[in-house]
Formats: sequence, structure tokens, C-alpha cells
Amino acid sequence: MTEPVKGPASYFPSIEAKYGQPMSHWFDQIKDMLDQPHMQIVAFLKETHAMGHGHANAIVAHQLAKKKAA
Repeated sequence: MTEPVKGPASYFPSIEAKYGQPMSHWFDQIKDMLDQPHMQIVAFLKETHAMGHGHANAIVAHQLAKKKAA
């Protein structure tokens, strides 16, 4: 039995459904911004792509955690 997805990744299915793009698209949108403050990247997604705060925050949190772990 697999564990349910937790954390930011739990938002990914609804992000893909709502905005019609795979997660790789959203990761590509912010890949060159990951040295900027978290909330600045969230603001970019909200302003440029009309994304909701929770969805934008989940994308940024996931990618920054991935960068930190690398």
C-alpha cells in the first residue's frame, strides 16, 4: 500500500487540472528565479499566471526544498 502524498506535492493534481499544464511547465517557469526570496517567486506566479496563492506557494516550496536538498 502506498502512502498518500503529503506537503506541497499534494497540490500538484489540482494545479495541473486548474491551469491545464503539467508540473514540469510550472517548474520551468521559476527555475531561473530560485535564488530570489520565496514570496517574490510566489508573487511572480500570481501576477504573471493568475495563480492562486496556495498553488503558487506549493510550487515554490517544493522547488526550493528540492534545491536545498541537492
